[in-house]
Amino acid sequence: MSDTNKVNVRIYGQEYTISGVKARDYIMKVADHVDAMMREIAESTGGGSMSSLAVLAAVNITDEMFSLQEEQGERDLEKDQLAKDVAHYTQLWEEAKRNFLQYKDDAQTVVDQKDKLQERLNQLAIENDTLIRAATDKEQRIEDVENRVKSLVQRLKVEEEGQVVSSEQIRDLEDKYKEIEGSYFELQMENIRLKGDLERYKKLSE
Repeated sequence: MSDTNKVNVRIYGQEYTISGVKARDYIMKVADHVDAMMREIAESTGGGSMSSLAVLAAVNITDEMFSLQEEQGERDLEKDQLAKDVAHYTQLWEEAKRNFLQYKDDAQTVVDQKDKLQERLNQLAIENDTLIRAATDKEQRIEDVENRVKSLVQRLKVEEEGQVVSSEQIRDLEDKYKEIEGSYFELQMENIRLKGDLERYKKLSE
């Protein structure tokens, strides 16, 4: 249990003994405040009885106390609002950080996908070049076969017009013609397939 302090004070010329658990300096400070308040009221009102001045001082001090309590209440409300604001902005900050991290992950995923697509595009470009070269080679081979066929047909015409050709030579020429004709057909089919692959890779590359 705290010790009780007894302090002799003077308020508006009267001696009083005040007992309390507060420190001596605090009790004297309170008494000085009451004394100052009574003297201020006496000066503003032109005097008055001790009891009247005491009542007015009590009213003024009570008004001060209520005003301080009201201000404290407003500060408490402001403190609560600030705490709510801090919590709100903290939540927004956490959400912003999560969104940023998610955006960062999404951006990395897009970059990875772009790299894979670029790699695939490069592969398609290589395959496309290969197909173009193959198609060009096939076209050259077809042209060569066509020239051979034309030459063979020309030879047959010449031999039919001015030379006697043996049955064996005719069969040999016919076999060569059929062979060339078959090769020509195969080359045409291969060329069609290559052109189809080329068109498909061009679409994939776009």
